[in-house]
Amino acid sequence: MLFDSHCHLTADAFDDDRELVLARARDVGVRGMVTIASDADDAEAALAWAAQHDGVWSTAGVHPHAAERATPEALRRVRDLLDHPSVVAVGECGLDFHYDNAPRDAQFAAFRAQIRMAGETGLSLVVHSRDADVEMIRELRGDAGAVTGVLHCFTGGDALLDAALEADWYVSFSGIATFKRYEGGDQVRRVPADRLLVETDSPYLAPVPHRGRRNEPAFVAHTAAVVAEMRGLEVDELSELTRRNAHRFYGLPHPTSSP
Repeated sequence: MLFDSHCHLTADAFDDDRELVLARARDVGVRGMVTIASDADDAEAALAWAAQHDGVWSTAGVHPHAAERATPEALRRVRDLLDHPSVVAVGECGLDFHYDNAPRDAQFAAFRAQIRMAGETGLSLVVHSRDADVEMIRELRGDAGAVTGVLHCFTGGDALLDAALEADWYVSFSGIATFKRYEGGDQVRRVPADRLLVETDSPYLAPVPHRGRRNEPAFVAHTAAVVAEMRGLEVDELSELTRRNAHRFYGLPHPTSSP
């Protein structure tokens, strides 16, 4: 009983076989997934697809790479989408100082606008943070710490992990945790059981043994297996734990154990 807490099903990489991707995920036991938006247009597309499929939900938000497109009109469109029952979180938003695809002042403005949306709606916040640990810690100790959030695809340092846990945020691990040179095992073990999530971030970051290929939600099983081993748990136990955590984080009904 797996849950892919973060994937991008509207990505062009899935245009030829999106329905088959969903079927393959079902075949390996993925019973829920959230397709994450990158901007206002993508949020509308994500909602349109999620609303047609059981066990699929979407978010609405503006990625830091797209922060220059977070105009007042775009943010209004995002805010309107948050009222739809299939939209279960704000984001993906945050800070990315690795690529700096958008000016940093625009990234901060877009991020803070979406923090406010989370506060207004009571929805959780899905956060991207790369090479911005100091700045993200500052946000966590400010308004961001007042909402429920997740640091998705966590690759930050111990100080950022500490700040997230102090704010009672969730922390999600991706296929990166399966890579041979991954050094974050201690961080995986430090996250409290009720704050742990797993994800694919597909179509990106395919886990071993699929590294180098297009990623897809079915592959969350590989990440779950590695995270379970790191934490000394059986795979089924870890899968059920993270599925229940995903339901809680996204405000979904309490999951059943039925197939």
